[in-house]
Amino acid sequence: MESKSKQFPPALILVIGVTAISTASTFIRLAQNEIDSVAIAAWRLAIASLLLAPFGVPACIREIRKLNGKEIALLLASGIILGFHFMAWVSSLSMVSVASSVVLVTTAPLFVAAISFIFLKEKITKWAIVGILVAMAGSAVIGLGDIGGGKDSIIGDLLALAGAITAAIYFIIGKRLRPKLSLMGYVFPVYAIAAILVMSVALFSGAQLSGYANKTWLWLFLLAILPQIVGHSSLNWALAYMSPVYVTMSVLAEPVGSVILAWLVLGEAPPAMAIVGGILIFAGILVGSRQSKT
Repeated sequence: MESKSKQFPPALILVIGVTAISTASTFIRLAQNEIDSVAIAAWRLAIASLLLAPFGVPACIREIRKLNGKEIALLLASGIILGFHFMAWVSSLSMVSVASSVVLVTTAPLFVAAISFIFLKEKITKWAIVGILVAMAGSAVIGLGDIGGGKDSIIGDLLALAGAITAAIYFIIGKRLRPKLSLMGYVFPVYAIAAILVMSVALFSGAQLSGYANKTWLWLFLLAILPQIVGHSSLNWALAYMSPVYVTMSVLAEPVGSVILAWLVLGEAPPAMAIVGGILIFAGILVGSRQSKT
């Protein structure tokens, strides 16, 4: 659906996307002062969907009818998986440090590579494998540092890893569908499906969905605009030109921005183990960047 002329350098779009995504954990923590995690995830997706609707609805009318049954099923699955991704990850942020949660959720490349190799029979270069393993070593260091935090910390780490697995599946499906759909034709229905799912869970669980302070609504709108519309949409745009392994590998840079913001805005200094793990993850990015971008 989109020209391969690449009007914008994919690498530049990835930088913009990762920078925008790095703001998510801080906005979530600020919103968690008043509302629970499922409500935050629900409003993040709902607001983003509403803002994109004027552009997304016409794109859907033009494009989705051209998909076959299997592709429509994949589109639905992508939205459902994205919803579970946000419920898991946002919940983890209420249990562990920003550094731990963000670093663990960005281990998605490991799962992308494993799924691509085992189920899709795609080749993974040795540099990508080495880079992922180094990055995973860094994530293991983070997890070890949280063991002393008790049961909640362990559950928080597991939720962050669940967020990584669902993100991996989401990006793999995106790689399959993006060449057949424009950016709006893909992200709008996926965000909307995820919003319906998470909002339904929030209603069923009895989460408070209104009556927030104005400042909380500000955090929710910023969460929808920056990390969701700008961040996730940039990554989905890049999927039309790059492998999901490379796109998710770039997201490993997210913890750097997230930890800095958490330190500056929330006064949350990163644990020592998170710093060591972050250094290993950055080294993994440098090695894994040798992976083919096509």
